[in-house]
Amino acid sequence: MEEVEVIIVGAGPSGLATSACLSRRNISNIVLEREECCGSLWKKRSYDRVKLHLAKQFCELPHMPYPKGTPQFVPKNEFIQYLDNYVSHFGITPRYLRTVEAAIFDVDIGKWRVAVRNTGLGVEEVYYGEFLVVATGENSEGYIPVIKGFESFRGVYMHSSSYVNGVEFEGKDVLVVGSGNSGMEIAYDLTHWKAKTSICVRGPIHVLTKEIVFVAMFLLQFFHVKLIDIMAVALGKLKYGNLSKFGLPSPKKGPFFLKATTGRSATIDVGCVEKIKAGEVKVFPSITSIEGNEIKFENGKIDRFDAIIFATGYRSTDKDYLFDDSGMPKESFPNHWKGKNGLYCAGFARRGLLGISDDAENIAKDISIALNKN
Repeated sequence: MEEVEVIIVGAGPSGLATSACLSRRNISNIVLEREECCGSLWKKRSYDRVKLHLAKQFCELPHMPYPKGTPQFVPKNEFIQYLDNYVSHFGITPRYLRTVEAAIFDVDIGKWRVAVRNTGLGVEEVYYGEFLVVATGENSEGYIPVIKGFESFRGVYMHSSSYVNGVEFEGKDVLVVGSGNSGMEIAYDLTHWKAKTSICVRGPIHVLTKEIVFVAMFLLQFFHVKLIDIMAVALGKLKYGNLSKFGLPSPKKGPFFLKATTGRSATIDVGCVEKIKAGEVKVFPSITSIEGNEIKFENGKIDRFDAIIFATGYRSTDKDYLFDDSGMPKESFPNHWKGKNGLYCAGFARRGLLGISDDAENIAKDISIALNKN
């Protein structure tokens, strides 16, 4: 049994940022992590080609910029190194292989009681804290949608979190389900491994370049989102033309309005659009059913595939207290991060690393005020 001022669950960027911000205010904290490393999503569940899709100045954690010479769009390995350096710089010492089994607020003592299974040693542990921060993130569990007949599929299937590269798919017919950033990037990667690649576009999407998004995010500091959306959409059309004729229809609402109101990001193209236009990547609408290796789509077409990669996003596994049945905060942004009885959450704003940094700073400041440490 151990007591501390703040218990943080999760050693991803959210948990690490919160720990650093608390430590800078001399607030004691413990970080509990179920995996054997920090940043496990990046270290264990991301594909080789992945880069941060936003410029590095929008992807820094609090109080530590990227070192000089870091590329504008940070590759996977350099971001992992940044996380490891962040841990070292702030002296964060996560307790690894700790699975939280229960967290209950004890009204008699006014503290959170967190029951933990130490899977490394096979023992139970109990932690008490005045404050509890849930930092397990939006991407804790890969989501695969329910599809009629899916159980009959005879090929290989996986969630995008299990995709590393396309070496095993050379010469095979592969369907990528989902046209967000992961789906488009995986489809693009598959073409380089000589896979016969198709992508399932399940709804309207905005497709922009990294440069358009970079300029737009900078200008959002000074101009209304409606103006920025008009500019971004116009630049996107100038770059790509009318993508609806290639099976990529655009939403009626602008990309940054949708991001602010729904958390849904525009797709940042890394080269897949060119492959689609050249016919190297086929585009299909939503799946209606599967029978064996044959997949039927909404437009009535049927095609055969050897493999399916589901780039269909993630679901948070946290429920109760701050969270609804989908595992996301009951309160919407910007009030999502604070609950009752000293309960907080970090990294659930659907605003990427920039949102994580804001959450961490807000939580540390609020706890500091509560402890009269300002």
